[in-house]
Amino acid sequence: MLGFLTARQAGLDDPLRLRRAESTRRVLSLTLNPDREVDRIHGNGINTIDIEVVEGRYMLSGGADGVIVIYDLENYSGKLHYTCKSVCTVGRSNRYVHKFSVETVQWYPYDTGMFVSSSFDKTMKVWDTETLKPAEVFEFEGNVYSHHLSPIARKHSLIAVGTKDPKIHLCDLKSGSRIQVLQGHRAEILSVRWSPRYEHILATASADSKVKVWDVRRASGCLFSLDQHNGDKSKAASEAVNTAHNGRVNGLCFTGDGLYLLTTGTDDRMRLWNSATGENTLVNYGKVSNGNRKKLQFAVSRGCGPEFVFVPCESSVAVYAVHTGELVSTLRGHYNNVDCCELHPDYQVPTSQFGSAARSSTLEVKTVTSWRGFLSFAPQMWRTSQKVQIRLPGPRLQ
Repeated sequence: MLGFLTARQAGLDDPLRLRRAESTRRVLSLTLNPDREVDRIHGNGINTIDIEVVEGRYMLSGGADGVIVIYDLENYSGKLHYTCKSVCTVGRSNRYVHKFSVETVQWYPYDTGMFVSSSFDKTMKVWDTETLKPAEVFEFEGNVYSHHLSPIARKHSLIAVGTKDPKIHLCDLKSGSRIQVLQGHRAEILSVRWSPRYEHILATASADSKVKVWDVRRASGCLFSLDQHNGDKSKAASEAVNTAHNGRVNGLCFTGDGLYLLTTGTDDRMRLWNSATGENTLVNYGKVSNGNRKKLQFAVSRGCGPEFVFVPCESSVAVYAVHTGELVSTLRGHYNNVDCCELHPDYQVPTSQFGSAARSSTLEVKTVTSWRGFLSFAPQMWRTSQKVQIRLPGPRLQ
């Protein structure tokens, strides 16, 4: 590390190289953090989480009970051990609460004043954070499995939505209406994801074992379907043509630069694809246990060299090197299956939702776990979960 600092000070090295080295070191030294807890608000399973990228301070969670919670991840207590408090909750007493399980929550990429949730009650709601009331409600004919807003879009404000219907719906935030439908899948759409590189490129995963890449500006829509055999008909003779997996495809995630796409399926496989050509890179990750019949939320590191992917795998989180398939480490500490995980945008600290064994026979408690990594920097030891403060809950996130 001192070598990187000296080279940077002398102007002999790219400053980003030090950042990559630091981020990589943090990922490789992650351990369970005994000093951070999160308020237990949900009375049932937690399906989805999202950390906003504007400040990296607030986290959304959506549960199987229909409840949505906003947490403040910062710490102003001045104490090493602290609990991340709930800022506000859309609970069962709220007249606008989802009637059934919340499957996806996402912050508006540019402002914490708005977030979007979708549910098995066949609705997607756009919420005003200040009032905790929906500014817009989109209704669908089937359960909503997944939705996603583009993190980089400037020319459109579309939300891609995957439902039990095999059509992908595109909803416009500006007009408050569904403006386009993409057709091509033959079963429910389990996951949708916009490219972080090109704002009009969308990837979709379905229970029909297929992954399709779309350009929403084109009349035909679909650019190509991913083929695990790269067009080798002899290998695919006994299987359906152009299938990405031999089972339901329930997970999608682009790498930070948008050049590659990772997919997961119920065939216990994870695959890495060239997002421009659709080529299967044939990276072997081994068996990646995946018994989730709904969307699987996993995360890819940002600014590391090499890149890492964090994947829920039964009761642990498996960390793989993206481009080699090497299992780097396994984050253990959960008591039940991990449902989803998310990476903090600033500190490279993964936060994972998991189920724990219930102390009561009638209540299953779901909690959040954070991980702590140590790195040597000069003569001191630093935690990757930086010490900050918790402000008092307020109606507006500013």
